[in-house]
Amino acid sequence: MTPKLTLISHHLCPYVQRVAIALAEKGMDFERIDIDLTNKPDWFLKLSPTGKTPVLVVDGRPIFESSVILEYLEEVGPNPLHPSDVLDRADHRGWMEYGSSILNDIAGLYNAPDASAFTTKTEALRAKFARVEERLPGGETFDPKGLSLPDAVFAPVFRYFDTLDRIGDVAGLAGLPKLSRWRSALAGRASVRGAVATDYPARLLDFLKRRGSHLSTLLT
Repeated sequence: MTPKLTLISHHLCPYVQRVAIALAEKGMDFERIDIDLTNKPDWFLKLSPTGKTPVLVVDGRPIFESSVILEYLEEVGPNPLHPSDVLDRADHRGWMEYGSSILNDIAGLYNAPDASAFTTKTEALRAKFARVEERLPGGETFDPKGLSLPDAVFAPVFRYFDTLDRIGDVAGLAGLPKLSRWRSALAGRASVRGAVATDYPARLLDFLKRRGSHLSTLLT
């Protein structure tokens, strides 16, 4: 019997997006409920010990943390997004963690209080993306055999730069040809486009402008 899946979401959360992408690529039906993380409902706090999204509710039972949810979906869902070789899987998991570390740097970028801190974060991002460029095979997916979970992790990373590109190539992505091709290909996938609402760009821009950070001044 197919379980009922409910994805508890926030409209800007990149960790929610990676789960939504995986669900779509696997062809698994799910309901999505957006919540306000600045005013978390009591029922959500009962589901999520961390108070963070995403939470995937499976027949009433919650699973929290995006990496755990992705592994659960691999165990129960069709259309595997992990390679069959154990060493390849380990490699993919490592790069998924690397993608999460880039998200932390992006948060540091949009919270940087001054130009010096902002520059430090842009340099960190440039170094990390250059390392990703070295790893890529040069095609439209992270793995030449087809879409895999690192694609689901990096697609929301790249989506930030659709907005950040307004102020220039802050992370040096334009100078990385393999990464640029990958980014463009992922942006065109239905699963990636459908992982956010149509008003996502406007919501993200408003969020960034309201941070009171150095980036906020550059976007006004």
